Amino acid sequence: MASSSTKTLLSLSLCLTLCALSQATYSGLILTLVNNCPYTIWPAIQPNAGHPVLERGGFALHTLTHRSFAAPTTHWSGRIWARTGCSYAHGKFSCATGDCGGRIECEGLGGATPATLAQFALHHGHADFSSYGVSLVDGFNIPLTVTPHEGKGQCPVVGCRAEILQTCPAVLQLRSHGGHGPVVGCKSGCEAFKTDELCCRNHFNSPQTCKGSSYSEFFKHACPATFTYAHDSPSLMHECSSPRELKIIFCH
Repeated sequence: MASSSTKTLLSLSLCLTLCALSQATYSGLILTLVNNCPYTIWPAIQPNAGHPVLERGGFALHTLTHRSFAAPTTHWSGRIWARTGCSYAHGKFSCATGDCGGRIECEGLGGATPATLAQFALHHGHADFSSYGVSLVDGFNIPLTVTPHEGKGQCPVVGCRAEILQTCPAVLQLRSHGGHGPVVGCKSGCEAFKTDELCCRNHFNSPQTCKGSSYSEFFKHACPATFTYAHDSPSLMHECSSPRELKIIFCH
């Protein structure tokens, strides 16, 4: 039988090991999703091709709660958005906005538009840059901001805090319950009218031919520090060197 002193040493060793493992989990960049909305949302995470799915791609986040997890330690890029108005009905899960094929865990699938997107490129360049921006190119469903902590260089808070659903033009409104319910999303001009010019497709798919429209200007006026059409200013994607945390705050 082990002596009491041996047990103490074993317990101390185990504690030190577990503490070291716990610290290692968050030794690099942390991503924190914060729900400041007065209702539950379902954040979704989609990696770009070739990058791993984080947190199984989605989960529920109750009002006034947050969820933190370690970002990959090597280069990763992708997007995060919130799904709203989600529910189970007749054994099926679905969301009024941002739905990813009727799943709670999106597992790499994209979301239905319109949706406010936070875009990221982590761990790149000579100074361990994390680039981030907020896009309304696919429309708007919920205010969100990205706040970096403890980074160096260009590390501003960016995003869209405006309640765009309240001012969304009628031609861009997405309404729940088959179009008869409240406004739950504000479509882009591309989604509303599906023209090559507004979608920056085919002949219009270049910085020279893809231009802003009255619809993208509506979004730009409400939230100047966001992308509002496909070839919008690249300077809106900020580079922050070695941040400790990137906080994505919904309804900020």
